[in-house]
Amino acid sequence: MVELTIDGAAVTVADDATILDACKRAGVETPTLCYLETLTPVNACRVCVVELQGSRVLVPACARRAESGMVVQTDTPRVRTSRKVVLEFLASSVDLSTAPDAQRYCERYGADPLRYGAAPQTVAQPVKIDNALYVRDYAKCILCYKCVEACGTDAQNTFAIAVAGRGFDAHISTEYDVPLPDSACVYCGNCIGVCPTGALMFSSEHELRERGEWDEQMQTQTDTICSYCGVGCTLTLHVQHNEIVKVTSPIENSVTSGHLCVKGRFGYQYVQNRPEDGSS
Repeated sequence: MVELTIDGAAVTVADDATILDACKRAGVETPTLCYLETLTPVNACRVCVVELQGSRVLVPACARRAESGMVVQTDTPRVRTSRKVVLEFLASSVDLSTAPDAQRYCERYGADPLRYGAAPQTVAQPVKIDNALYVRDYAKCILCYKCVEACGTDAQNTFAIAVAGRGFDAHISTEYDVPLPDSACVYCGNCIGVCPTGALMFSSEHELRERGEWDEQMQTQTDTICSYCGVGCTLTLHVQHNEIVKVTSPIENSVTSGHLCVKGRFGYQYVQNRPEDGSS
């Protein structure tokens, strides 16, 4: 165990914990976009940075290991300014209309992306629709790398996607940028499950949003057990107007850790194959 100070309060955590873990233990909400507890931290978004006594630069709370005697400040003017600028850069170049966490953080830190221009320009591009299960709208991608990690060793071990290009040309791509059906993708949808911005989205959700019919306020969520095999994965069915519109899995579930296979995530159409007369 190590003891450190977070915003003036002493906190004790395990010696393999991060500063972010210590912040959570201290009850301090720290914004994150690229972090997920089931994935390897990649330090990409930099909105979790905190001020560490003795450090010249702000440090990423999600990846910096907690050390005994550390003195950490999470809400200084320097920290708030850094988070504000990062969020402004993101919101000025990426469509965050389906990223509720990012929108909430922008409001919290007073981020004003309009001072960099009236509309996102940097990554504007057409939506990729090349399969029946999910769409890829990389105009909403913040390069958090979560999808790459979920497709790789942290979950699926398929390695169908990776980051291609450098600098402003960096983007998420299949090998040789081939269409998804020609790639190694097995359509587990775990990339959708971890995407924080809606850049990866169920086709059903995308179609409803395009028609202006997507309404989370009208949706109910019901947990059930997948019926396809004996593993016992927990499914969360998102239902709107008596139709399943998408399927997720609780990240805290010990069986799935939020991950599913193609059947569990997409194979629910049979539930809705009802006779036209309404009989069962």
